[in-house]
Amino acid sequence: METINKTHTHTHTHPHPNYHPPNYRKRGIFSKILNPLRNVVDGIQVKNNRFAHLICQTIPCCCPFERQIKLFGRSFDIPALCKLNPLYDEFVGLRFRALSYLADVCGEDVTKYIC
Repeated sequence: METINKTHTHTHTHPHPNYHPPNYRKRGIFSKILNPLRNVVDGIQVKNNRFAHLICQTIPCCCPFERQIKLFGRSFDIPALCKLNPLYDEFVGLRFRALSYLADVCGEDVTKYIC
């Protein structure tokens, strides 16, 4: 079996570590209100293992609203509605940063936080 070597490098740099593509934030009144909140959540740094555990316990790994209901022998799927949350991507990013901190910096096993 061959070994996999990491030879991929990025030649571009971004001024902000949480860079989002240009079309990520659409312009409008709703976005003008939410962009400061998005920036606050994106700016949260995880530097404490207790805080990282709290984030991982609070923010679910999968959408809690997705359900499969069986009724009269038929199965009905209720789709995940988390994407309707305007801060969904930021919270998922925050949870990922917390998991990365626990695994990389603290050396903890994070499998209990992964669905």
